[in-house]
Amino acid sequence: MKLSLANTLVRLAIRQDDSDSSPPDDDSQYGYVPDESVAILFLVLFGISTALHVGQATYFRLWWLLPTAVLCGIGEVIGWSGRLWSSISPLASTPFTIQISSTIIAPTPLLAATFIIMARIVQRLGTSYSRLTPKWYTIIFLPCDIIALVVQGVGGGIASSADTLEGANKGAKIMLGGIAFQFLVIIVFSAIALDFTQRYLRDKPVRRDFDGIQRGAFTPRLKTMLAALGFSTTVLFIRSVYRLIELNGGWNGRIIHTEVYFNVLDGAMVILAIFTLNFVHPGVFLQPTEDKLSNPESSSSSSMVQMRPVS
Repeated sequence: MKLSLANTLVRLAIRQDDSDSSPPDDDSQYGYVPDESVAILFLVLFGISTALHVGQATYFRLWWLLPTAVLCGIGEVIGWSGRLWSSISPLASTPFTIQISSTIIAPTPLLAATFIIMARIVQRLGTSYSRLTPKWYTIIFLPCDIIALVVQGVGGGIASSADTLEGANKGAKIMLGGIAFQFLVIIVFSAIALDFTQRYLRDKPVRRDFDGIQRGAFTPRLKTMLAALGFSTTVLFIRSVYRLIELNGGWNGRIIHTEVYFNVLDGAMVILAIFTLNFVHPGVFLQPTEDKLSNPESSSSSSMVQMRPVS
């Protein structure tokens, strides 16, 4: 019989020698003992990606990648370190708290990088095809991302500090609300990004710009960057769906107590998203030197569609 979180916490208070014991899987707060080899694999992969992002951000001087992609990687490293710890001490409450909070919150900053990159793509291809200007991509979506991060963090804090199942469930519901809000933000962002792409490809602008620059060239690098952005957003969307179902099932639900679901639908999805931006890096694929306008009359103003900070 699976134990409630409250009963597990009581058991932890009594058993001081849990690190040396080999309890049944049901005695663990996970409902299983995390696989040590899987934890090591993800820990190494996230560590490699994070180190690469630090180096790439420094080399290309794209400092906004530090509080986005790099912060995501650090959070995942912390979370998977907690799972590795739990594989050794399955009944210890501290590593469980570390991993549940970190792995839920960590991907949120990576979404912020997606919003910023999309704003730069719009700036390069033509703002007249987008319902939002590049500035409004950051004004709208970045605060939403921060709100989702804060709500999930508050929920995680309440759940981790609770000494009753009722308190833990309250924290889980708050985290669920943060993930649901983030899920909605991804849907809205994806709809606007798809609308922009279709309008650009069909040459159906939402409005005509007054600066003479209406359509940037869809170069191979921009095509690759946009495709990578679409892939990254899709896998993060899949991960959000999983987290919604998982937390909605409660601490004793079948989903949260099945390790393979977590490894594939959370860990692997975030790995794919964060490595995508390593291999298809904005520092390479959004280089302004490659951009040329399809409107010859606008060539003298080409600098206006080059990558520049979005305020």
